[in-house]
Amino acid sequence: MAIQSVNPATEEVVKEFDAFTPAQIETSLEQAATAYRSHRTTTFADRAAKMLAAAAYLEAKKEHLANLLTLEMGKPIVAARAEVEKCALVCRYYAEHAEAMLADRKMASGASSSYVRYLPIGPVLAVMPWNFPYWQVFRFAAPALMAGNVGLLKHASNVPQSALAIEEIFREAGFAEGVFQTLLVGAGAVSAIVEDRRVMAATLTGSEPAGAAVVATAGRALKKTVLELGGSDPFIVMPSADQDAALDAAAIARTINNGQSCIAAKRFIVHEDVYDAFEAGFAERMSNVSVGDPMDDKTQIGPLALAQIRDEIDEQVEQSVAAGARRVCGAKRLPGRGYFYAPGILADIPESAPAFSEEVFGPVALLFKARDLDHAISLANATRFGLGSSIWTNESVEIEQAVRDIDAGATFVNAMVASDPRLPFGGAKASGYGRELADVGMIEFLNQKTVSIA
Repeated sequence: MAIQSVNPATEEVVKEFDAFTPAQIETSLEQAATAYRSHRTTTFADRAAKMLAAAAYLEAKKEHLANLLTLEMGKPIVAARAEVEKCALVCRYYAEHAEAMLADRKMASGASSSYVRYLPIGPVLAVMPWNFPYWQVFRFAAPALMAGNVGLLKHASNVPQSALAIEEIFREAGFAEGVFQTLLVGAGAVSAIVEDRRVMAATLTGSEPAGAAVVATAGRALKKTVLELGGSDPFIVMPSADQDAALDAAAIARTINNGQSCIAAKRFIVHEDVYDAFEAGFAERMSNVSVGDPMDDKTQIGPLALAQIRDEIDEQVEQSVAAGARRVCGAKRLPGRGYFYAPGILADIPESAPAFSEEVFGPVALLFKARDLDHAISLANATRFGLGSSIWTNESVEIEQAVRDIDAGATFVNAMVASDPRLPFGGAKASGYGRELADVGMIEFLNQKTVSIA
Protein backbone atom coordinates (compact mmCIF):
# COMPACT_ATOMS: atom_id res chain seq x y z
CA MET A 1 0.00 0.00 0.00
CA ALA A 2 1.37 3.40 -1.00
CA ILE A 3 1.33 6.34 1.42
CA GLN A 4 0.80 9.55 -0.52
CA SER A 5 1.77 13.16 0.04
CA VAL A 6 -0.82 15.25 -1.85
CA ASN A 7 -0.69 19.03 -2.18
CA PRO A 8 -4.18 20.16 -1.04
CA ALA A 9 -3.83 23.47 -2.90
CA THR A 10 -3.38 21.76 -6.28
CA GLU A 11 -4.58 18.17 -5.64
CA GLU A 12 -1.32 16.92 -7.15
CA VAL A 13 0.50 13.87 -5.75
CA VAL A 14 3.87 15.16 -4.56
CA LYS A 15 5.47 11.93 -3.42
CA GLU A 16 4.61 8.32 -2.65
CA PHE A 17 6.07 5.96 -0.09
CA ASP A 18 5.67 2.23 0.39
CA ALA A 19 4.18 1.26 3.72
CA PHE A 20 6.48 -0.70 6.02
CA THR A 21 6.43 -4.45 5.63
CA PRO A 22 5.92 -6.67 8.70
CA ALA A 23 9.67 -7.33 8.64
CA GLN A 24 10.45 -3.59 8.70
CA ILE A 25 8.04 -3.07 11.59
CA GLU A 26 9.71 -5.89 13.51
CA THR A 27 13.13 -4.36 12.91
CA SER A 28 11.92 -0.99 14.19
CA LEU A 29 10.36 -2.47 17.32
CA GLU A 30 13.47 -4.42 18.18
CA GLN A 31 15.60 -1.36 17.53
CA ALA A 32 13.39 0.68 19.89
CA ALA A 33 13.71 -1.93 22.64
CA THR A 34 17.49 -2.04 22.23
CA ALA A 35 17.79 1.75 22.15
CA TYR A 36 15.69 2.06 25.32
CA ARG A 37 18.01 -0.12 27.35
CA SER A 38 20.88 2.31 26.79
CA HIS A 39 18.93 5.57 26.51
CA ARG A 40 17.31 5.13 29.93
CA THR A 41 20.76 5.14 31.57
CA THR A 42 21.96 8.38 29.96
CA THR A 43 22.16 11.49 32.12
CA PHE A 44 19.78 14.43 32.00
CA ALA A 45 22.71 16.56 30.92
CA ASP A 46 23.36 14.31 27.93
CA ARG A 47 19.71 14.26 26.88
CA ALA A 48 19.42 18.01 27.37
CA ALA A 49 22.39 18.70 25.12
CA LYS A 50 20.79 16.64 22.36
CA MET A 51 17.38 18.23 22.87
CA LEU A 52 18.93 21.69 22.60
CA ALA A 53 20.61 20.53 19.40
CA ALA A 54 17.18 19.51 18.09
CA ALA A 55 15.90 23.00 18.87
CA ALA A 56 18.82 24.55 17.02
CA TYR A 57 18.23 22.25 14.02
CA LEU A 58 14.56 23.24 13.90
CA GLU A 59 15.49 26.90 13.82
CA ALA A 60 18.24 26.44 11.24
CA LYS A 61 15.96 24.46 8.91
CA LYS A 62 12.80 26.48 9.61
CA GLU A 63 12.05 27.46 6.00
CA HIS A 64 12.51 23.95 4.65
CA LEU A 65 10.44 22.37 7.42
CA ALA A 66 7.70 24.99 7.12
CA ASN A 67 7.47 24.45 3.38
CA LEU A 68 6.94 20.72 3.97
CA LEU A 69 3.99 21.45 6.28
CA THR A 70 2.34 23.80 3.81
CA LEU A 71 2.95 21.46 0.89
CA GLU A 72 1.46 18.44 2.66
CA MET A 73 -1.54 19.83 4.55
CA GLY A 74 -2.13 23.39 3.32
CA LYS A 75 -1.23 25.35 6.45
CA PRO A 76 -0.47 29.02 5.60
CA ILE A 77 3.30 29.42 5.43
CA VAL A 78 3.38 32.04 8.20
CA ALA A 79 1.61 29.60 10.52
CA ALA A 80 3.93 26.80 9.41
CA ARG A 81 6.97 28.82 10.43
CA ALA A 82 5.35 29.55 13.79
CA GLU A 83 4.74 25.84 14.33
CA VAL A 84 8.40 25.03 13.73
CA GLU A 85 9.40 27.77 16.18
CA LYS A 86 7.01 26.39 18.82
CA CYS A 87 8.59 22.95 18.46
CA ALA A 88 12.00 24.48 19.15
CA LEU A 89 10.47 26.16 22.22
CA VAL A 90 9.17 22.88 23.66
CA CYS A 91 12.53 21.20 23.08
CA ARG A 92 14.27 23.96 25.02
CA TYR A 93 11.65 23.94 27.77
CA TYR A 94 12.13 20.27 28.58
CA ALA A 95 15.90 20.41 28.11
CA GLU A 96 16.00 23.09 30.79
CA HIS A 97 13.35 21.79 33.21
CA ALA A 98 13.04 18.00 32.93
CA GLU A 99 15.62 17.17 35.57
CA ALA A 100 13.98 19.40 38.18
CA MET A 101 10.53 18.11 37.27
CA LEU A 102 11.62 14.52 37.82
CA ALA A 103 13.61 15.03 41.00
CA ASP A 104 12.80 12.58 43.79
CA ARG A 105 9.65 13.64 45.66
CA LYS A 106 10.28 13.18 49.38
CA MET A 107 7.35 11.97 51.48
CA ALA A 108 6.90 11.48 55.20
CA SER A 109 6.35 7.95 56.50
CA GLY A 110 7.43 5.63 59.30
CA ALA A 111 10.64 4.83 57.42
CA SER A 112 13.89 6.68 57.86
CA SER A 113 13.61 7.84 54.26
CA SER A 114 10.80 7.56 51.71
CA TYR A 115 10.28 9.15 48.34
CA VAL A 116 8.84 8.74 44.86
CA ARG A 117 11.27 8.27 42.00
CA TYR A 118 10.17 8.85 38.40
CA LEU A 119 11.50 6.19 36.06
CA PRO A 120 10.97 5.64 32.31
CA ILE A 121 8.92 2.68 31.12
CA GLY A 122 10.17 2.01 27.58
CA PRO A 123 9.02 2.52 23.97
CA VAL A 124 5.85 4.61 23.67
CA LEU A 125 3.77 4.64 20.48
CA ALA A 126 2.41 8.02 19.36
CA VAL A 127 -0.47 7.98 16.87
CA MET A 128 -0.61 11.55 15.60
CA PRO A 129 -2.84 13.68 13.33
CA TRP A 130 -2.15 15.81 10.27
CA ASN A 131 -3.36 19.21 11.48
CA PHE A 132 -0.22 20.17 13.44
CA PRO A 133 2.21 17.63 11.98
CA TYR A 134 5.25 18.79 13.97
CA TRP A 135 3.79 20.29 17.14
CA GLN A 136 1.58 17.33 18.06
CA VAL A 137 4.62 15.07 17.86
CA PHE A 138 7.15 17.31 19.58
CA ARG A 139 4.89 17.97 22.56
CA PHE A 140 4.96 14.20 23.12
CA ALA A 141 8.54 13.49 22.07
CA ALA A 142 10.43 16.20 23.95
CA PRO A 143 9.25 15.17 27.43
CA ALA A 144 9.28 11.46 26.58
CA LEU A 145 12.89 11.44 25.40
CA MET A 146 14.05 13.71 28.23
CA ALA A 147 12.46 11.30 30.73
CA GLY A 148 14.38 8.36 29.28
CA ASN A 149 11.63 6.76 27.18
CA VAL A 150 11.95 6.21 23.44
CA GLY A 151 9.38 7.12 20.80
CA LEU A 152 7.66 5.35 17.92
CA LEU A 153 5.58 7.54 15.61
CA LYS A 154 2.66 6.42 13.49
CA HIS A 155 1.74 9.67 11.77
CA ALA A 156 -1.26 10.49 9.61
CA SER A 157 -0.79 8.98 6.18
CA ASN A 158 -1.12 12.32 4.34
CA VAL A 159 1.98 13.85 6.00
CA PRO A 160 4.73 11.24 5.44
CA GLN A 161 7.43 13.77 4.54
CA SER A 162 6.80 15.71 7.73
CA ALA A 163 6.88 12.46 9.71
CA LEU A 164 10.21 11.43 8.25
CA ALA A 165 11.59 14.93 8.84
CA ILE A 166 10.90 14.57 12.58
CA GLU A 167 12.92 11.37 12.76
CA GLU A 168 15.75 13.11 10.92
CA ILE A 169 15.68 16.04 13.37
CA PHE A 170 16.25 13.80 16.38
CA ARG A 171 18.89 11.77 14.57
CA GLU A 172 20.76 14.89 13.48
CA ALA A 173 20.55 16.19 17.05
CA GLY A 174 22.60 13.22 18.19
CA PHE A 175 20.03 10.88 19.70
CA ALA A 176 21.07 7.26 19.21
CA GLU A 177 19.59 5.14 16.45
CA GLY A 178 16.20 3.84 17.55
CA VAL A 179 15.49 6.47 20.20
CA PHE A 180 12.91 8.07 17.91
CA GLN A 181 11.55 6.31 14.83
CA THR A 182 8.84 7.04 12.27
CA LEU A 183 6.84 4.02 11.17
CA LEU A 184 5.27 4.45 7.74
CA VAL A 185 2.22 2.28 8.35
CA GLY A 186 -1.50 2.52 7.79
CA ALA A 187 -4.19 2.43 10.46
CA GLY A 188 -4.55 -1.32 10.04
CA ALA A 189 -1.08 -1.93 11.48
CA VAL A 190 -1.62 0.00 14.72
CA SER A 191 -3.36 -2.70 16.74
CA ALA A 192 -0.52 -5.22 16.38
CA ILE A 193 2.05 -2.56 17.29
CA VAL A 194 0.13 -1.58 20.44
CA GLU A 195 -0.16 -5.24 21.43
CA ASP A 196 3.55 -5.92 20.93
CA ARG A 197 5.29 -6.73 24.22
CA ARG A 198 8.04 -4.18 23.51
CA VAL A 199 5.60 -1.25 23.32
CA MET A 200 4.74 -0.12 26.83
CA ALA A 201 2.14 2.62 26.26
CA ALA A 202 0.37 4.64 23.58
CA THR A 203 -0.72 8.22 23.11
CA LEU A 204 -3.17 9.30 20.43
CA THR A 205 -4.41 12.61 19.14
CA GLY A 206 -7.19 12.20 16.64
CA SER A 207 -10.78 11.12 16.13
CA GLU A 208 -13.10 9.36 18.58
CA PRO A 209 -13.17 6.11 16.54
CA ALA A 210 -9.37 6.04 16.31
CA GLY A 211 -9.06 6.68 20.03
CA ALA A 212 -11.61 4.02 20.91
CA ALA A 213 -9.80 1.46 18.74
CA VAL A 214 -6.41 2.14 20.37
CA VAL A 215 -7.89 2.10 23.87
CA ALA A 216 -9.64 -1.22 23.23
CA THR A 217 -6.40 -2.81 22.10
CA ALA A 218 -4.31 -1.25 24.86
CA GLY A 219 -6.89 -2.24 27.46
CA ARG A 220 -6.68 -5.89 26.49
CA ALA A 221 -2.90 -5.65 26.79
CA LEU A 222 -3.12 -3.68 30.08
CA LYS A 223 -1.16 -0.72 28.73
CA LYS A 224 -1.41 2.95 29.65
CA THR A 225 -2.96 5.37 27.15
CA VAL A 226 -3.42 9.12 26.87
CA LEU A 227 -6.01 10.49 24.44
CA GLU A 228 -6.65 13.94 22.99
CA LEU A 229 -9.68 13.69 20.75
CA GLY A 230 -12.11 16.12 19.16
CA GLY A 231 -13.40 19.38 20.50
CA SER A 232 -16.31 21.76 19.98
CA ASP A 233 -14.99 24.56 22.14
CA PRO A 234 -17.35 27.27 23.41
CA PHE A 235 -16.38 30.94 23.23
CA ILE A 236 -18.67 32.83 25.62
CA VAL A 237 -19.03 36.62 25.34
CA MET A 238 -20.65 38.60 28.16
CA PRO A 239 -21.69 42.29 28.16
CA SER A 240 -18.81 43.43 30.40
CA ALA A 241 -16.17 42.15 27.98
CA ASP A 242 -14.06 44.31 25.71
CA GLN A 243 -16.16 43.62 22.63
CA ASP A 244 -13.57 44.63 20.04
CA ALA A 245 -10.94 42.43 21.66
CA ALA A 246 -13.41 39.54 21.78
CA LEU A 247 -14.30 40.00 18.11
CA ASP A 248 -10.69 40.16 16.97
CA ALA A 249 -9.88 37.00 18.94
CA ALA A 250 -13.02 35.24 17.71
CA ALA A 251 -12.03 35.55 14.06
CA ILE A 252 -8.52 34.24 14.78
CA ALA A 253 -9.74 31.49 17.10
CA ARG A 254 -12.11 30.14 14.45
CA THR A 255 -9.78 30.36 11.44
CA ILE A 256 -6.43 29.39 12.96
CA ASN A 257 -4.80 26.53 11.03
CA ASN A 258 -7.49 26.88 8.33
CA GLY A 259 -10.06 26.22 11.05
CA GLN A 260 -8.67 22.72 11.56
CA SER A 261 -7.73 22.69 15.22
CA CYS A 262 -9.24 20.66 18.05
CA ILE A 263 -8.94 23.68 20.36
CA ALA A 264 -10.23 26.22 17.84
CA ALA A 265 -13.27 28.09 19.12
CA LYS A 266 -16.23 26.61 17.27
CA ARG A 267 -19.39 27.59 19.15
CA PHE A 268 -19.72 31.31 19.86
CA ILE A 269 -22.21 31.88 22.65
CA VAL A 270 -23.06 35.56 23.01
CA HIS A 271 -25.22 37.32 25.60
CA GLU A 272 -28.39 38.73 24.05
CA ASP A 273 -27.54 42.28 25.16
CA VAL A 274 -24.50 42.37 22.83
CA TYR A 275 -25.51 39.70 20.33
CA ASP A 276 -26.58 41.86 17.38
CA ALA A 277 -23.45 44.01 17.45
CA PHE A 278 -21.28 40.93 17.87
CA GLU A 279 -22.86 39.15 14.90
CA ALA A 280 -22.34 42.19 12.66
CA GLY A 281 -18.73 42.65 13.75
CA PHE A 282 -17.98 38.95 13.49
CA ALA A 283 -19.43 38.72 9.98
CA GLU A 284 -17.31 41.67 8.87
CA ARG A 285 -14.13 40.10 10.20
CA MET A 286 -14.84 36.62 8.83
CA SER A 287 -15.71 38.04 5.42
CA ASN A 288 -12.38 39.87 5.27
CA VAL A 289 -10.20 36.82 5.98
CA SER A 290 -8.01 36.20 2.93
CA VAL A 291 -8.22 32.75 1.32
CA GLY A 292 -5.64 31.67 -1.23
CA ASP A 293 -2.21 30.27 -1.97
CA PRO A 294 -0.85 28.95 1.35
CA MET A 295 2.72 29.71 0.22
CA ASP A 296 1.88 33.44 0.08
CA ASP A 297 2.78 35.29 3.29
CA LYS A 298 -0.42 37.36 2.98
CA THR A 299 -2.76 34.36 2.96
CA GLN A 300 -4.67 33.75 6.19
CA ILE A 301 -6.52 30.59 5.13
CA GLY A 302 -5.26 27.98 2.71
CA PRO A 303 -7.00 24.82 1.54
CA LEU A 304 -8.39 22.22 3.89
CA ALA A 305 -6.04 19.29 4.25
CA LEU A 306 -8.14 16.62 2.56
CA ALA A 307 -10.97 16.43 0.06
CA GLN A 308 -12.83 14.32 2.62
CA ILE A 309 -12.61 17.08 5.24
CA ARG A 310 -13.91 19.69 2.78
CA ASP A 311 -16.77 17.45 1.71
CA GLU A 312 -17.77 16.60 5.29
CA ILE A 313 -17.92 20.28 6.27
CA ASP A 314 -19.90 21.13 3.16
CA GLU A 315 -22.39 18.40 4.00
CA GLN A 316 -22.69 19.50 7.65
CA VAL A 317 -23.31 23.10 6.61
CA GLU A 318 -25.82 22.34 3.86
CA GLN A 319 -27.77 19.91 6.06
CA SER A 320 -27.80 22.48 8.88
CA VAL A 321 -29.09 25.22 6.57
CA ALA A 322 -31.77 22.85 5.29
CA ALA A 323 -32.74 22.18 8.92
CA GLY A 324 -33.24 25.92 9.54
CA ALA A 325 -29.82 27.39 10.33
CA ARG A 326 -29.10 30.83 8.88
CA ARG A 327 -25.99 31.38 6.80
CA VAL A 328 -24.71 34.76 8.01
CA CYS A 329 -21.77 34.87 5.61
CA GLY A 330 -19.47 32.59 3.65
CA ALA A 331 -19.50 28.93 4.69
CA LYS A 332 -19.42 27.67 1.12
CA ARG A 333 -17.26 25.39 -0.97
CA LEU A 334 -15.08 27.39 -3.34
CA PRO A 335 -14.78 26.46 -7.02
CA GLY A 336 -11.59 25.42 -8.80
CA ARG A 337 -8.71 23.14 -7.93
CA GLY A 338 -7.70 22.60 -4.35
CA TYR A 339 -9.70 21.84 -1.22
CA PHE A 340 -10.70 25.44 -0.53
CA TYR A 341 -13.66 26.45 1.64
CA ALA A 342 -14.85 29.98 2.37
CA PRO A 343 -14.82 30.91 6.08
CA GLY A 344 -18.23 31.82 7.38
CA ILE A 345 -20.85 31.84 10.13
CA LEU A 346 -24.06 29.93 10.82
CA ALA A 347 -26.63 31.29 13.28
CA ASP A 348 -30.07 30.31 14.60
CA ILE A 349 -28.97 26.67 14.58
CA PRO A 350 -31.73 24.25 15.59
CA GLU A 351 -30.95 21.22 17.74
CA SER A 352 -31.83 18.95 14.83
CA ALA A 353 -29.01 20.39 12.70
CA PRO A 354 -25.64 18.58 12.51
CA ALA A 355 -23.86 21.83 13.38
CA PHE A 356 -25.59 21.93 16.77
CA SER A 357 -23.96 18.80 18.15
CA GLU A 358 -21.16 17.72 15.80
CA GLU A 359 -17.61 19.03 15.60
CA VAL A 360 -17.22 21.18 12.48
CA PHE A 361 -13.55 20.81 11.62
CA GLY A 362 -13.10 23.80 9.35
CA PRO A 363 -13.49 27.60 9.27
CA VAL A 364 -17.22 27.76 10.04
CA ALA A 365 -18.30 29.55 13.23
CA LEU A 366 -21.51 28.51 14.97
CA LEU A 367 -23.28 31.43 16.63
CA PHE A 368 -25.71 31.12 19.56
CA LYS A 369 -27.62 33.67 21.64
CA ALA A 370 -27.72 33.30 25.45
CA ARG A 371 -30.14 34.90 27.89
CA ASP A 372 -27.63 34.97 30.76
CA LEU A 373 -24.52 33.16 31.97
CA ASP A 374 -26.45 30.14 33.22
CA HIS A 375 -27.94 29.73 29.75
CA ALA A 376 -24.53 30.28 28.12
CA ILE A 377 -22.90 27.59 30.25
CA SER A 378 -25.80 25.23 29.52
CA LEU A 379 -25.19 25.73 25.79
CA ALA A 380 -21.44 25.36 26.30
CA ASN A 381 -21.98 21.98 27.96
CA ALA A 382 -24.56 20.77 25.39
CA THR A 383 -21.97 18.67 23.61
CA ARG A 384 -20.23 15.37 24.23
CA PHE A 385 -16.90 17.16 23.88
CA GLY A 386 -14.94 18.95 26.59
CA LEU A 387 -11.52 20.04 25.38
CA GLY A 388 -11.06 23.80 25.75
CA SER A 389 -13.29 26.78 26.49
CA SER A 390 -13.01 30.53 26.81
CA ILE A 391 -15.08 33.26 28.40
CA TRP A 392 -14.89 36.97 27.76
CA THR A 393 -15.98 38.99 30.78
CA ASN A 394 -14.64 41.45 33.31
CA GLU A 395 -16.92 40.25 36.12
CA SER A 396 -15.07 38.15 38.70
CA VAL A 397 -18.25 36.31 39.70
CA GLU A 398 -18.80 35.24 36.09
CA ILE A 399 -15.22 34.09 35.79
CA GLU A 400 -15.51 31.89 38.87
CA GLN A 401 -18.80 30.40 37.70
CA ALA A 402 -17.38 29.59 34.26
CA VAL A 403 -14.27 27.97 35.72
CA ARG A 404 -16.42 25.87 38.05
CA ASP A 405 -19.23 24.87 35.69
CA ILE A 406 -17.91 24.54 32.15
CA ASP A 407 -17.11 20.88 31.45
CA ALA A 408 -13.73 21.18 29.75
CA GLY A 409 -10.06 20.47 30.24
CA ALA A 410 -9.23 24.18 30.13
CA THR A 411 -10.94 27.53 30.53
CA PHE A 412 -9.21 30.64 29.22
CA VAL A 413 -10.43 34.04 30.38
CA ASN A 414 -10.32 36.97 27.94
CA ALA A 415 -8.01 34.96 25.69
CA MET A 416 -8.36 32.27 23.05
CA VAL A 417 -7.40 28.72 23.99
CA ALA A 418 -3.81 27.79 23.18
CA SER A 419 -1.37 25.09 24.21
CA ASP A 420 1.71 26.12 26.18
CA PRO A 421 4.60 23.83 27.23
CA ARG A 422 4.33 25.24 30.76
CA LEU A 423 0.65 24.28 31.19
CA PRO A 424 -1.04 20.86 31.25
CA PHE A 425 -3.11 20.15 28.15
CA GLY A 426 -5.97 17.69 27.71
CA GLY A 427 -9.70 17.21 27.74
CA ALA A 428 -12.75 15.85 29.51
CA LYS A 429 -15.76 13.82 28.37
CA ALA A 430 -15.39 12.59 24.77
CA SER A 431 -12.38 14.84 24.23
CA GLY A 432 -10.17 12.26 25.88
CA TYR A 433 -8.26 11.77 29.12
CA GLY A 434 -4.81 12.22 30.55
CA ARG A 435 -2.61 15.25 30.06
CA GLU A 436 0.30 16.36 27.94
CA LEU A 437 2.85 19.11 28.63
CA ALA A 438 4.15 20.63 31.87
CA ASP A 439 5.29 18.23 34.59
CA VAL A 440 1.85 16.60 34.70
CA GLY A 441 2.11 15.46 31.10
CA MET A 442 5.66 14.24 31.52
CA ILE A 443 4.71 11.94 34.39
CA GLU A 444 1.91 10.21 32.43
CA PHE A 445 4.34 7.72 30.89
CA LEU A 446 6.62 7.14 33.88
CA ASN A 447 6.79 4.58 36.63
CA GLN A 448 6.13 6.55 39.82
CA LYS A 449 8.11 4.20 42.02
CA THR A 450 7.68 4.36 45.78
CA VAL A 451 10.97 3.89 47.66
CA SER A 452 10.97 3.25 51.42
CA ILE A 453 14.18 2.79 53.40
CA ALA A 454 13.89 1.40 56.94
